[in-house]
Amino acid sequence: MKNKKVILMLLCAFFCTAAFAQSEQGEKTLKRKVAIGRFTNETQYGKGLFYNRENDPMRKQAMDILSSKLASSGKFILLERDDLDVLVEEAGADMQKIGADYIILGSITEFGRKVEGDNKIFSSTKTQTVEAGVSIRLVDVASGLIIYSDEAKGYAETTTKTTMGIGGSAGYDATLSDKAISAALTQLVENVINKCMDNPWRGYLLSCDDDNYVISGGASQGVIPGTKFYLYKKGKVVKNPQNGMNIELPGTKLGELTVIMNTGNTPETEISFCTYSGDSFDKQNLEMYYLMEK
Repeated sequence: MKNKKVILMLLCAFFCTAAFAQSEQGEKTLKRKVAIGRFTNETQYGKGLFYNRENDPMRKQAMDILSSKLASSGKFILLERDDLDVLVEEAGADMQKIGADYIILGSITEFGRKVEGDNKIFSSTKTQTVEAGVSIRLVDVASGLIIYSDEAKGYAETTTKTTMGIGGSAGYDATLSDKAISAALTQLVENVINKCMDNPWRGYLLSCDDDNYVISGGASQGVIPGTKFYLYKKGKVVKNPQNGMNIELPGTKLGELTVIMNTGNTPETEISFCTYSGDSFDKQNLEMYYLMEK
């Protein structure tokens, strides 16, 4: 047992030194796991007789643009799941089974395209304009509550002009729909990012065996050797009689976990090994505890 403790202490010292060297190069951010659910198209645009909801190009456009904007922030691990509705139904009240910290649900609520022209004796102009409306809801998986909901509109246009028959001629510009949807999402993404990052990173104990403490999360999330977390016992759950919602009261801080090693190949399978110092706790009921960034 003593030899095991010595080895853990040496590993901790080694990886803490490595972590310090990494922190000298740049500040690390604990990334949140975000599941992007089905982005629906609620408009009638482009819906003909053989319309297929699952292969709606506008829906896919919106999901791709949203994913790109969130990924470029460097603060998220994106879990794109078209079967999210099924997963939520299967998880029931225990939404943590989904494996994400937040769920984003969205829809295209408005979409329109118009072409206007102005013909004069020696010149003419043609303007194509696209308007798109997008709605987004952000759900906190830990509480099941919608913590952000909003909608925005985006516009995109292109104009061509000819004089005495000289100049460009504009056909149908398919890129305008991308630009309009992107403009609408841009207005919402910053708020989505801020809402996700406002709450401290939260993880869970997976196993406790002797002095080995295994937690969820790994290197891809920024959980590197030397990272420290506080261990909490979950607070009492009370019901708000006004709206019937269950509210978890603040937990009780028990001690501190220090990451010494990572393993796992994907964000879903990554785990970390830690050392622990603090008050004793019930290792047979790990669901009663959680950890938060220091």
